[in-house]
Amino acid sequence: MLKNYCKIAFRSLWRKRAYSLINITGLAAGMACCFLIFLYVRFELSYDRFHQKADRIYLLKCDEKTPTGVIHQGFTSAPMSIAAKQVFPEIEAVVREDFQPMLVRNGTLVFQETNSAYVDSGFFQVFDFPLLRGNTRTALKVPLSVVLSASTAKKYFGDSDPMGQTLLIRDEGLAARVTGIMKDMPENTELKADLLVSKATTKLFNPEEDKHWPNFGLYAYVLLKPNVDAHALERKFPAFVEQQDGAEEKQMQMWFTLSLQPLRDVYLYSGDAGGPASGNPTNVYIFSIVGIFVLSIAGINFVNLTTARSTERAREVGIRKVAGARRGQLTSQFLGESVLQALIAFVLATVICWLLIPAFNGLAGKPVSRGLIQRPADLLIFLGIAVGIGLLAGIYPALVLSGFRPMVVLKGRFATGSKGLVLRKSLVVFQFVISIAFIAATFIIRAQLSYLHNRPLGFDNKQMLVLPTYGDEHKLTLKTEIGRLPGVSSTGLSSSTPGNGGLLYALSNLESKKGEFQTENLNLYLVDFDYMRQYKLSLVAGRNFSTAFATDSTQAMIINESAAKDLGYTNPQDAYGRRFNSYGREGRIIGVMKDFNYYSLHDSISPLGMLIAPNDANLLSIHVNTAGLPATINRIEAAWKKIMPDRPFSYYFEDEFFNQQYQDEDRFGRLFMGFSILAILISCLGLLGLASYSTLQRTKEIGIRKILGASVAGIVKLLSGEFLLLVGLALVIAVPLCWFFMNRWLAEYYYRIAFPWWLLVLAGGLATLIALSTISVQSMKAASANPVKSLRTE
Repeated sequence: MLKNYCKIAFRSLWRKRAYSLINITGLAAGMACCFLIFLYVRFELSYDRFHQKADRIYLLKCDEKTPTGVIHQGFTSAPMSIAAKQVFPEIEAVVREDFQPMLVRNGTLVFQETNSAYVDSGFFQVFDFPLLRGNTRTALKVPLSVVLSASTAKKYFGDSDPMGQTLLIRDEGLAARVTGIMKDMPENTELKADLLVSKATTKLFNPEEDKHWPNFGLYAYVLLKPNVDAHALERKFPAFVEQQDGAEEKQMQMWFTLSLQPLRDVYLYSGDAGGPASGNPTNVYIFSIVGIFVLSIAGINFVNLTTARSTERAREVGIRKVAGARRGQLTSQFLGESVLQALIAFVLATVICWLLIPAFNGLAGKPVSRGLIQRPADLLIFLGIAVGIGLLAGIYPALVLSGFRPMVVLKGRFATGSKGLVLRKSLVVFQFVISIAFIAATFIIRAQLSYLHNRPLGFDNKQMLVLPTYGDEHKLTLKTEIGRLPGVSSTGLSSSTPGNGGLLYALSNLESKKGEFQTENLNLYLVDFDYMRQYKLSLVAGRNFSTAFATDSTQAMIINESAAKDLGYTNPQDAYGRRFNSYGREGRIIGVMKDFNYYSLHDSISPLGMLIAPNDANLLSIHVNTAGLPATINRIEAAWKKIMPDRPFSYYFEDEFFNQQYQDEDRFGRLFMGFSILAILISCLGLLGLASYSTLQRTKEIGIRKILGASVAGIVKLLSGEFLLLVGLALVIAVPLCWFFMNRWLAEYYYRIAFPWWLLVLAGGLATLIALSTISVQSMKAASANPVKSLRTE
């Protein structure tokens, strides 16, 4: 019996192989899409969840409140966590991680390690990063102890044994001994580093580090003892901070608020201050919804096409009933055929995913998955989904067709009733609501991304090449030498460049409009005399820094418009000549520069000040001519190697670096567009299924109309009209939904486009055109059919 059922199923699939191909391919594409999204979402949610003690590990965060606002930070100062460990018995261990770029040498091999950090000795007891060589308890206990990742060890020592070998670290060339080799850290961790140095090493060059509470810059993770309530512990922090640093807080007019954030939440929910990198929870939510919708659309499409095809087999059911087939047998047959198609679609979806995973990893910008066999349970989940969709698609035709009366069916008088048709039309409306929303959302996302890349930023970073000097003592000599090279227009030194981060936060006192000193949360750029001209920053009041004024290098500051507004100056000119106290200096404000976006367009422009301090400025910006650029870069590299031969040469272009802030949005836009196109195509298949079903039901009506003189165009209009009404209804539903959700998405950007209502109209028009094109194919076929064949059985 089973063999016979299988034979009939394959014959049925082969007889209508075009429909079968469309049906199976549509479901396979939807499942593959959903599976890829599932892998992406799970990866984003997996950050630092692999640690056995992850539920007890928290990031200790510190907010700084000043008279003018609050600075939210993900890091703390060196003594804060240590003091907390001594005071609170609830804390089992503390691990601090201080990310610092580091010059590392081994003989002739020299690398500027940018992914290196100083960490406390308990690092490997708190976090589950396996050591391939070395002892987890002692590897980082002694000063100048170094643990390398396996790939970093290979880079410095090749195939030789690195254990016990010596590396020279930092600019001064401190001899550090390799005490451990760890497995390369996975991508899904916020603590990722390739080289770890014992935190005790910093005492050698900064012995007072653990005594200064306001000296921020490292991340502190606390391991709580089992069953400790983190919120209860947080409530004890205010009294603790007051006891430890209350007097200094009042003197500095700066108050600290400590809080605990679960390690598992750091990546997605910390924002810019959460750690070395941060994810976007909104994107995770959106992709989760997209995955569910795409799978739903594929399932609806599968049900519609299966139902449309099933009525063609009504006479087969009648003959089988006359021959003695029972209803249960017919039901089993239809369910089995539907599940068989779904299983074929599952196998095809698995193959598609296997082929697309490398490209998908590249598009996502991270190793979302290294292969389907990594977690076989995932395949079982989607196998269950496939079987479920197959059963759902087979239930309706199985129950309806198996219940037909044989005599009625064999005479050709059969119909499935209005309820089934209403259900199928409702499903198509749902499909096109989602499709129209996807089209509109894609347009709006693309428009916002284009705006981010093209909006005037208030500075000129074109043809700007930046060299990180990492504080090398010869950087001023290098600047002078490079400034003389052909192809170089100008040079300038700064502590930061737009989009670079690394800003110096300084609690500064500036004279307000009331004539009193006002404490400001001021971001500082430490620059040389050429920097403002280098980036074409304009002034709205006062003057630029000038070597003609000897006091400019020690007693002058330029602030931006936002800082002037915070001080109460509606007219920037009124800020000229006002006093300041910042960065250990006292002097006068000599100018107010026009606001420029030194952060990304996600954020508003914050108060900013500039001071002349070239010795503390480590980024050398070089304006180069585009003509002969490769030769110019070669000359710059030659000058670098001549003046700083012990430091590797590296550079980046400022405009490209600034736009990297939006690379996550760019990837999101490309992924969303790809999934949207797929959802629309699958929706069209669903519409094709309903059009096919409706046309089949009205075959004789069409034949009669043609005999009575109806034209092909008239019949196409008749058949298409009801489907266009469905698309119109979907448009009415989709527009307010899209307006609501896309407005919320745009609200994440401080600088954003005005909501483009016309894009909703364009999306609706495009969806209507797509639907009309899809329907017309089936309508033209039905309208062109020979009416004699349609009426042959009458």
